[in-house]
Amino acid sequence: MKDIRIAVVVSDSPVSKIGHNLNQTARWIKIAKNRGASIICFPEMNITGYSVRTDISEAAEPVPGPVTDKLSNLASEENIVILAGMAEKDENGRIFASHIVVKPYEDLGVYRKLYIAPPERPIYTPGDKIPLFETQGVKFGIQLCYDTHFPELSTHMAINGADIIFMPHASPRGTVDEKFKSWMRHLPARAYDNSLFVVACNQTGENENGIGFPGVSLIIDPSGNIIKKDVTGEENIIIADLKAGDLNRVRNNRMSFFLPNRRADLYSDSGL
Repeated sequence: MKDIRIAVVVSDSPVSKIGHNLNQTARWIKIAKNRGASIICFPEMNITGYSVRTDISEAAEPVPGPVTDKLSNLASEENIVILAGMAEKDENGRIFASHIVVKPYEDLGVYRKLYIAPPERPIYTPGDKIPLFETQGVKFGIQLCYDTHFPELSTHMAINGADIIFMPHASPRGTVDEKFKSWMRHLPARAYDNSLFVVACNQTGENENGIGFPGVSLIIDPSGNIIKKDVTGEENIIIADLKAGDLNRVRNNRMSFFLPNRRADLYSDSGL
């Protein structure tokens, strides 16, 4: 891994107001670029808004499509990698909660949410691939909200070379403090157990579709310590430098880097 500066956004993303959400996305991108960030990560479904109602299909778009065309233009204009979320509709009409990796002048990358929470199952189709992405000497994975509750997914990404896992959320209900405490039960463990950086962000505000979000963003180092956080509950951006030295310090310590000692043979019959 090489040192990299990242930006993480908490955004208010009303459902189906794609033009408004894209304008807000562009505003945050310019702020991030002016502060020297190379990657900017937005919450789950920040472009189309997040909904568990059937009308989300009207906002869903194909990939590539009009939304990703605009994101590609923004990435190239600002020379920044954009991780943004949307409801994706495929050629068969299936709806996915997808996060798009948009690099300047390159093909799009797509992560489709793998673990669909019970309220989402009538609407969304689960993805079936665990992609990793690379840019500027950094290899990273993406997990969306409910995905983060399944530890083996983070371990799979780490074993396959991930330095960072971005964890965009559309996690509703509760107060800012309650959401922060909830995340602290499992997100630092994903970083610590797998010796990698974890970057999480959430939507905030009312989505104009019956759901409210409390915000919160976190950046966690490979030892499970918080580098930066935002617990204002408001729209905001935080910037952090993720340093190769912090990663190497853990991975070069034989008592702190657990993955090389993992006994995959124990799980050969269980699929883990």
